Amino acid sequence: MFEEKLILWMKRFNQFIHILLAVALAIACVMVIWDFGFRAAEAFQAGNAANGFFHALGSLFILWTLSTLISAEMNYLQTGRTNVRVFVEVAMITVIREMIVQPVQVVSSPTSADATFNPLHYGLLLAALLVIGVVYRLVGSNASDEEKR
Repeated sequence: MFEEKLILWMKRFNQFIHILLAVALAIACVMVIWDFGFRAAEAFQAGNAANGFFHALGSLFILWTLSTLISAEMNYLQTGRTNVRVFVEVAMITVIREMIVQPVQVVSSPTSADATFNPLHYGLLLAALLVIGVVYRLVGSNASDEEKR
């Protein structure tokens, strides 16, 4: 009896936590959109639109990540399950963002410590993207095989 009530309470509390996470993700999306607009406008006013746009694009990749997490949270709230593919997709988005942002940082801030382009680091990012892409494909084809059954 006590265990059943405790489990019921824990399920409700878990549901509440997931609702809070969904609200926090939505707020974070609004903040990232605001940041993107602010960075784009700031770069346009400074006359450095191309460089500023790539920095702002980094913000949009964060939005993509948040969108993926929101989709996963909606799926969890509806079905009670989370797919591994979500984590693989977030990793892939993060690596792609880094591959775009790193060269922009090298060009935009020649006086900082990040000012030198490191081909080894970039090659490792490419290798990581390849591995993540293969894992994404394997996990995706596994998921679609299960859905057909």
